[in-house]
Amino acid sequence: MRLPDELIFITNRRLPQRTTDTRLNGRICIVAGATSGVGYQAAKRLAQAGATLVLVCRNPAKGKNVTEELAGTYGVRTDVVLADFENLATVRTAAEEILDRYPRIDVLVNSAGIHRTRRTLTASGIEAVFCVNHLASFLLTRLLLERLKNSAPSRIIQVNSEGHRFGGLNVEDINWSRRHWRYHGLLSYGASKVAQLLTVRELAERLTGTGVTINAMHPGAVKTNIGMDNGPIYRWYRRNVVNRFLEDPRVAGEAIYYLAAAPELANVSGKYFNMTIEEPPASYVMDHRVGTKVWESSEELTGLARSPEL
Repeated sequence: MRLPDELIFITNRRLPQRTTDTRLNGRICIVAGATSGVGYQAAKRLAQAGATLVLVCRNPAKGKNVTEELAGTYGVRTDVVLADFENLATVRTAAEEILDRYPRIDVLVNSAGIHRTRRTLTASGIEAVFCVNHLASFLLTRLLLERLKNSAPSRIIQVNSEGHRFGGLNVEDINWSRRHWRYHGLLSYGASKVAQLLTVRELAERLTGTGVTINAMHPGAVKTNIGMDNGPIYRWYRRNVVNRFLEDPRVAGEAIYYLAAAPELANVSGKYFNMTIEEPPASYVMDHRVGTKVWESSEELTGLARSPEL
């Protein structure tokens, strides 16, 4: 019996995942959040396929270690660009460095993310989870977009989550200032992922005919370090309970690689994938009116000029 669309992810996560052996020799791939977890595994798989890797990360020592590992193991060119996704000014600087160093961009993977159990604000006064999980990747993508267009065919992959089904997004209260008493880590995480999915759909429409595709994906229920900067009780629970039920993150790296390289996805855009299986997202992600509002709010919060012509 087929499950309703809202529950189809339960079936999809058990399906055989699609793969590809397509090489990416010399293709320039930007991976944000590449020093651990899903982003690290994606970078490894892309390097294995011969891609040139540009790792966007906040820790220079970790970035150096990963680039040396990838270059030494796979013989590919690697580079590090520093950015703290809680500080949008550093995202702008990172984008400028990438544009200065690289004449083309073939693939952009946005995989940086956080989960907080308590409401925290960035130095600019933005709720931190929303800033890191949505606004920073929105800003980085927009700043690199012309280069992606000029490099077409090119692909953008947003690492999203089935956690978007938690909801939580209120466009009028992104910082949870009016609802601070209701703040919950799962809801704030869900809100950031809903916003990301809404803008993926918006951008896909605006990129029609450019040769640039953008898709979102759930990387699977895999072990990562997300949330490990929370308190000791959360860290203990994550390490000793949750992780027992999670898979090796290498499966996420393989899924991202498929979305980045598979020839059959060359013209697929604006879709949501459970790893490599396309599935319908939550119904509220399909609301174009809300999507436009989130797009405009995201432009305002990141300091981008309004761009209806995109």
